[in-house]
Amino acid sequence: MESVDLIYKGIFILVIFGITLLIATYSTYFERKIAAFIQDRVGPNRAGPFGLLQPLADAGKLFFKEEFIPAKANKALFIIGPGIAMLVATMSSAVIPFGDMLIVGGREIWLQAIDVNIGVLYVFGIVSLGVYGLMIGGWASNNKFSLLGAIRAASQNISYELAMGLSLIAVLMMTGSLSLREIAEQQQGFNWNIWYQPLGFIIFLVCAFAETNRTPFDLPESEAELIGGYHTEYGSMKLGMYLFAEYINIFVVSAVMSTLYFGAYNFPFMENLRSAISDPVLANNVVTLVGVAVMFAKIFAFIFFFMWVRWTLPRFRYDQLMKLGWQILIPLAILNMVLTGGAILLKDSLF
Repeated sequence: MESVDLIYKGIFILVIFGITLLIATYSTYFERKIAAFIQDRVGPNRAGPFGLLQPLADAGKLFFKEEFIPAKANKALFIIGPGIAMLVATMSSAVIPFGDMLIVGGREIWLQAIDVNIGVLYVFGIVSLGVYGLMIGGWASNNKFSLLGAIRAASQNISYELAMGLSLIAVLMMTGSLSLREIAEQQQGFNWNIWYQPLGFIIFLVCAFAETNRTPFDLPESEAELIGGYHTEYGSMKLGMYLFAEYINIFVVSAVMSTLYFGAYNFPFMENLRSAISDPVLANNVVTLVGVAVMFAKIFAFIFFFMWVRWTLPRFRYDQLMKLGWQILIPLAILNMVLTGGAILLKDSLF
């Protein structure tokens, strides 16, 4: 790769990193506003116009709070835990295609940080490491409630990763690729995978709630029982890292669902828009930028859905959580995989 291409790639990576942090920051604001609307309240309205500076005020509060480490805690691991959670969360968006190709100065710039042919495995591998941050933080705190929350988080993530992986196999059987870019390119126009995999998508969506520890699957943080779970003993910016990591994970899993099931940056009438512009370079860039806007609109729709569900549904009991994962979602995912294989064989025999 030429040095100029490396510079473009580095700039794109920094832009995506900045956008990820910005979205995670303002997700806290919009979650409060959505909760206020649902509960017939006003929500943040003091810091800046319409309360728009509230996330910055929260960040400042976390930055300047007194640093505190429990006397009996393992100090090194106590610090490493939130760092792992934050690092893993920011790494997982590297293979997501946020758009097609831009042509700038005669150079082709792909709007994807890293294009690897095992992008799906990369996302799953990185996301599965996030549980180590929770486990290390919960254990290092030397607090029984923190440890219980960490154990819940680990068992919950392991349980629902199985169903999520099995639901995803059906998509891979249809597309024949592990590359997120190739999966996106196969959904051009309105040929989205959601039309062929509605059951797989529902399973994936439910597992996404469990993987991000969101209500109704927020057992690891259950305030009524565990005072906050694995981050009970945390304060200052270490607590902020855990909270930020959760919102970044919501952003990433929304982007993955948009890519796998809802066509990523593809939208209806793409080719009509492309043919309406005479200059091919301008036409390509316009379609790509509209595709980026469409991709982020899909991501924001999923983020809104995560927030809406949080303030609508009650929390599961722990036995209900495990029963849903092992006795319902995994058999449904296997059934969906078998039906997909049968449909593919039938299609090949007929056509």
